[in-house]
This record gives sequence, C-alpha cells and structure tokens, in this order.
Amino acid sequence: MPALGCIDNSYIFSSDTSLPTAADVFIPTSPTSSSSSDISSIWNPSLSASLYGIDGWGAPYFAANSSGNISVSPHGSNTLPHQDIDLMNVVKSVTDPKSSGGLALQFPLIVRFPDVLKHRVECLNSAFDFAVKSQEYGSHYQGVFPVKCNQDRFIVEDIVNFGSPFRFGLEAGSKPEILLAMNCLCKGNPDAFLICNGFKDAEYVSLALLGRKLAFNTMIVLEQEHELDFVIDLSKKMNVRPVIGLRAKLRTKQTNHYGSNSGEKGKFGLTSAQIVRVVAKLREFGMLDCLQLLHFHIGSQIPSTSLVSDGVSEAAQLYCELVRLGANMRVIDVGGGLGIDYDGSKSGEGHISVAYTLLEYAETVVASIRNVCDRRSVKHPVICSESGRATVSHHSVLIFEAASDVKPMAHQPKPDEIQFLLGGEEDLYAAVMRGDQEKSLLYVEQLKKRCVEGFKDGVLSIEQLASVDGLCEWVLKAINGSDPVQAYNINLSMFTSTPDYWVCGQLFPIVPIHKLDQKPEARGVFSDLTCDSDGRIDKFIGGESSLPLHEIDSYGGGGRYLLGLFLGGSYEESMGGLHNLFGGPSVVRVLQSDGPHGFAVTRAVPGQSTSDVLRAVQHEPELMFETLKHRAEEVMRTKGGGEEVEDDNEYKNVAACLDRSFHNMPYLATEEGISE
Repeated sequence: MPALGCIDNSYIFSSDTSLPTAADVFIPTSPTSSSSSDISSIWNPSLSASLYGIDGWGAPYFAANSSGNISVSPHGSNTLPHQDIDLMNVVKSVTDPKSSGGLALQFPLIVRFPDVLKHRVECLNSAFDFAVKSQEYGSHYQGVFPVKCNQDRFIVEDIVNFGSPFRFGLEAGSKPEILLAMNCLCKGNPDAFLICNGFKDAEYVSLALLGRKLAFNTMIVLEQEHELDFVIDLSKKMNVRPVIGLRAKLRTKQTNHYGSNSGEKGKFGLTSAQIVRVVAKLREFGMLDCLQLLHFHIGSQIPSTSLVSDGVSEAAQLYCELVRLGANMRVIDVGGGLGIDYDGSKSGEGHISVAYTLLEYAETVVASIRNVCDRRSVKHPVICSESGRATVSHHSVLIFEAASDVKPMAHQPKPDEIQFLLGGEEDLYAAVMRGDQEKSLLYVEQLKKRCVEGFKDGVLSIEQLASVDGLCEWVLKAINGSDPVQAYNINLSMFTSTPDYWVCGQLFPIVPIHKLDQKPEARGVFSDLTCDSDGRIDKFIGGESSLPLHEIDSYGGGGRYLLGLFLGGSYEESMGGLHNLFGGPSVVRVLQSDGPHGFAVTRAVPGQSTSDVLRAVQHEPELMFETLKHRAEEVMRTKGGGEEVEDDNEYKNVAACLDRSFHNMPYLATEEGISE
C-alpha cells in the first residue's frame, strides 16, 4: 500500500507499497509560510483599522494611531490632534504597580470617557434642534435618559449636568430609579422631565406624586389600565395634581429581536379600547386636563428611518385623537429605538446595524409628527425621546487580558506506529493524490470514527488513538483542510461583563488595543474564566466565527495581550449586575419535616433593599435621603400660606415616605401603599 513520506516539508506518497521502516519515515514539524515575515514588515495601523472595521463603528471616537494603539478622540470630530488619548497609555498608568507610579488596578477594567458622553448628549440635542429649526417645527425637543441603561451614579450625574442647557431629564422604571433620578435632578434643569415608566403599585405612584410635591417635572406614564386607580386615589389623598401620560400599544412593530415586545401583543402599554376607557374615567373624575403625554416604544435598535416614520406617524395620529377627545396634550414621547452601528456597515440588517445617522433619525421624527399634526390642525407637541443606547454606549470601553492561547497540538506518530495507521487507507491516499479535499475530509472522518469505535471496544490504546488524530491532522494540513482557529483564554466573565451576548446574541466590536502595527497571524475565539460551557465568545461582527488575533508570547517577554470591547456602555453593566436596580430576591431554605406542615424553613434571608442596590452602583442612600429631605423642607418653606402645624406634619409624612422607600425592597408590594 502507499506509504506517507515527506520531502522538504512537502507531502508525497511513494509508489512503493511496502510499509515504511523507522529509518524511512520522517514526521515533519509545522510548516511555516516563507512570506509571513515579509507581509508583517509592510503591515501598518491603517490595515488593522480596515481589518477590524474601526473607522466604521468607531468614528468619530476611536481610531488606530501611528504607534499601533487605539486612540480616543474625546470630543468626537471636534477633537484637536493634541487632545487624542492613547488608550494603551491609560491602561498602563492605572494597572502598573504602585512602585512604578501606577494605581495597581486589576483586569478586567472599564475605562469611561465623560468627554465622549458629553459629546453624545450635545450631538443628540443638536440634531433635534437642527431638525426643529430647519423644518419650522412649532415646538422643541426635550429628551430624557433612561437610567436603566446605566445607573452608575457618576454617569447619571454627568448626563444631568451635560444636559442641563437642553432641559434634558431622566426616565425611571422602578422605585429605586425614581429616588435616584430625583436626587440627581436636584442639580438639574428645573424644567427637565422625570418620566415614570414601568409597572406600578401604590408605593410607586406615591413616590412619583411626591416628586411633584418636591417641584420636579414628574410625569406618570400609565402602562396598565388599573394603574389609573392608584393615581386618582393617591393624588386626592396627597393633594397633588398629577401629570399623566399613556403608553400606547401601536400596531407598528419591527421584526428583529428587539421588536419582539412591540405591537399589539407587547408587554407594555394600553390598547385603543383601554385608552378610550382611561379618557372616559379621567373625564368622569374631572382630571382630563391631567392627561398631557403620549408615549410609545416599537423596540430598540430600529434599523431604518422608514420604520421610525411608520411608528411615529401612527403615534401622532393617536396624539391628535386624544386632543380631539379633550385631553390637555402637550408632549409626545417617542421612546427608545435610536440605534447605533455596532458593525459599522450602516446596512440596517439584523439588530447590530442601523441605516441612518443621528441627524436623519431626528429629521424623520420631527417631520412625521409635523406632517400629521398639520393635517389635523393640531398644535405641535414637545418631542421627547428616551435614547439611552445612543447616549452612553460609546463612552465606556471594557479592557480585558488574553491570558493564554490554546493552539491545536496534534500528536506526532512514532515511526513504528505508521504501519498500523496506514493500513487499508488506499481511498484516503487516492483522494489526497487527486487533490480532492471533499473526499479527503470524508475519509479522514471515517478513519477517526472507526478508530474511536476501536478504542471504545478496547482494541486501540490511547497512544494509538492519539497517533491517529496526529496523522489525520497532518493530512488535513496537506490538503489545507485543517481548522486554524485557536482558543484564547480571557480573564473575564462573559455573563457579568457581556450578558447581552449570552442572552440575545448581541455582538460588540472586540479589537486589540495595541499591536495594531503588526499583522495578526492567528485567528481565535474567546473562552472566559467561568466554569460554564456557555462562557465562550465565538461570533463577531461581520458574520465572522473567529477574530484575527496576534500570537501570545507566553515565554518571550512580549508582555500582556490586551483587548477592548467597545460600544458596551449601555445595559451591559446594569444587566450583569442590577438591571433596573431590582436587587436579589429573598431566599429561604426549606427542608421536609414530619411536623404538621410537612416542611420546615431552616433559613430565611430578605432580598436587597433599595438602599442596598443603590450602594452597589456607588450612590449613597443616607446622603440621598438627607438631600431629598432638605429639598422637601425648602419647597414647603417657600410654598408658604399654610398653618405651621400642617406644614410640619406634611414634612414628616414626606420624610416617612422617603424612609420607607429606601428601606423596602424594589419589587412591587402586595400590601397597601403609602397614602400621604
């Protein structure tokens, strides 16, 4: 039979069908490309930028600089050359040991750039302001940031500060988020909206009404019809005239992953029949003037302006109908949906790309509302949006270290094992000689299968099985059929730092933050450090199942290999930790018992309080409590006109309401809520 040999690292099959002896057999080392070093010598950062698509998804904030590192332009296109920041220098300065002047921080590391955040807030508002002026729109834009996207104290405080000139406000979807928002808005623009979304119980509504008592521009958005009963009852008890909004279930919906909860069967919102009943009930209680806002949401990452136009136009018609029914409408909240281009393709395909710019989105929203309102002779409403993803995604970069790369190492058969391995494989020999890759792969798989069965039956030893794998791997290399992908072990928990990848397949740009002046010679996937088989990243932007990467020099003193995950500043931190600031649940330990109830509770641990979850995102509940009490004292003192005893009692009730809200769990309460 044919014998496998090698001359000058080129595989041949000899015509001598006799089995080789040990002296005849040479097992080659891994073949190397003679042109590899030549290609590396002409490689440059511009080629890396093209390879990783940095200029597409990164503009105008991220680029590959002449040093081969990622640079950050903190002011976007307005950044001057001397203002660019070398990301590698930042990482080095904060991770170097203290003896070298560093901060000795460990990986993984989140690097935030508040200047980028400021630029995003300014760009969003500038785009809408331009659209309003260019289209002669009769009102203005006044957006909010949904704090569920990232509740970190300093991020929210920065957004309130940066957004103050634009009356930019906050959106809250839970009781802890309302407290967080009120505390931050104490230093914000007094006209800024505080939009209160989410499912509501009596305590939630009481807290939102308390916001109006404290002179916040609070709007309670009804997600379910029965929530109106809380609002009517508690507003009378607390002597507060509420501002009410409706969330509508539009018929328009998008088809990607993020649109699964939109449309008529969406999780949130009121149907047309429910809206009619809510209007009738408000009229019955003399509160129709309180209905001032219409809200809708057709899904995140809306891919095209045509879909934006469809949804906004439908909502604008509903807005005009509410005006016709006598509601004191003045705001239309278009919700979220303003997407970002994760892959830089601007294709609008899937849920990682959008086919429009920020300005084109704003122009579409303004034009759609204006056209409908003009046809219906309705005054143009204030336009609000809840654009969280587009606001915070760019300013945060997750840096992590590839600790090692696992190269596929085939076992090299010994010469005296070759006789066993080559016996009866004439079909494999013939396929390789013909250059028939498809048949060669088939025969290799058949050989492996037979040998595995032999191993299971005890006919083959583990050494022989390893030799078979080695021979097959060498054959695959000879026909260019081997898999070159390596596994890179990363010092990161995918579930904590990139939960959206695991939950819904959201892709993020991942790029080495250095060595961009060197050609990446390997392709790899990532395995995280968790003991979970799902802890693996093997899908990347561009539809790739592996990523071009550099070899890790584990022994040559090449230093760490650092990568950055970009555009992950929205949701990833809150989802991985405390999404929507709903903390951990209560936990009980139950054992079977021979007692009268059949079981015994041996341990019970309450869930996290609102104060607990606020501390977890760097807020200080005690200081927040004192700030809001001080705010209450100031508002009630300046309000005047009441009896001193009554004012003192009202202040005590406000303080008690705040105190309970900080100490209760964030989840909906089943007992009677706060009255006043």
